[in-house]
Amino acid sequence: MVNNILRLPTVKSRTGLSRSSIYLRVSQGMFPKQVSLGGRAVGWLESEVEDWLRQQVQSSRKLKS
Repeated sequence: MVNNILRLPTVKSRTGLSRSSIYLRVSQGMFPKQVSLGGRAVGWLESEVEDWLRQQVQSSRKLKS
C-alpha cells in the first residue's frame, strides 16, 4: 500500500477548509491527525483525507434525504 503524504496547501485545496479550520478539527478529533515529517514539516496521509471526504459526503447526503 502506498501512503502518499499531502502537504497543507493540497489538503486545503481538496477539502475547501482553511488552515485554522483544519487544525481546529484535528484538535477536536474531527479530522485526521497530521504526520510529522521532521523539523517543523507535517503532512497528512492521502488515504485518511480521502476517507474523511467520503464520510462528509455520506453525512451530507443522509441529512438531505
